[in-house]
Amino acid sequence: MREPIFVKQNAKKWERFESSQGQGPDELADSFIQITDDLAYAKTFYPKSKTTAYLNGLAGRFHQSIYKNKSEKGNRFITFWKYELPLLFYKHRKPLLYAFTFFMVFCLIGWLSAMYDENFVRLILGDGYVDKTNANIARGEPFGVYNSESEALMFLGIAANNIYVSLVTFVSGIIFSVGTLYHLFQNGIMLGAFQYYFFSKGLGMQSVLVIWIHGTLEISAIVIAGGAGLVMGNSFLFPKTYTRMESLKKGAADGMKIAIGLVPIFLTAAFFEGFVTRHTHMPIWLSMSILGASAFFIIWYVIIYPRKIYNTAYGT
Repeated sequence: MREPIFVKQNAKKWERFESSQGQGPDELADSFIQITDDLAYAKTFYPKSKTTAYLNGLAGRFHQSIYKNKSEKGNRFITFWKYELPLLFYKHRKPLLYAFTFFMVFCLIGWLSAMYDENFVRLILGDGYVDKTNANIARGEPFGVYNSESEALMFLGIAANNIYVSLVTFVSGIIFSVGTLYHLFQNGIMLGAFQYYFFSKGLGMQSVLVIWIHGTLEISAIVIAGGAGLVMGNSFLFPKTYTRMESLKKGAADGMKIAIGLVPIFLTAAFFEGFVTRHTHMPIWLSMSILGASAFFIIWYVIIYPRKIYNTAYGT
């Protein structure tokens, strides 16, 4: 793109950003992200121009406005969780939606495959798990697998595994997004077959009340990690006005921030699975409260809150 066209397309936006510098970090955070995006583009194509110098100065003033009264470590942490991560969710809402849609389709495939092939559940979940769970069902403890280990060991093992799955799902997006889709496929098929297995045993609603105490956060985080992988992979496939390498760097940075942002969610899910899910006979109201609160948090933090602070920043 020629520099005059680039300036013409963005001049009004930059003027609006300049006029907003007297406001707080909640209004400045997304503007700062967009300014740095424009600055990266200008440095790539017009490295010695006045436009690049102007954007560099504007980005510097934004940085000072956001961080001027903060200790770098502590308040950088707060800014990330309160503004930067939610705004990344809003910015990349389409890849997140695609990841959710693909995952739900894969779950349906897993469910239907288990319904029409009696050996499919064993193929996906393994003979050992199915045999053990059948034995637990026979003795009246269908979810006994969740209290078969100590709380602390179970928490640590699950937390490490969940974080590993998240990072692999994200990193695999480098393979033109196909790697991420493969891991979403694996997890979706497994979840669909897993849920059908319990519904086929007449334990469907009971499985929801027990397993989704931790599953709501865990599965949501895996889907979001898939969205992060698509952000990275699609940035290479569809670079828009950037070079492929520059676009990939930006997509990888955004995707990594999203993936790292999931760590507390995975830790909370692991805590629920290690310390709470094992109480398989807890009151229905308590189980529903935990499940509902988890679902509300995901919907609010990933969808509602990002849109709110974006609209606040731009007055839409």
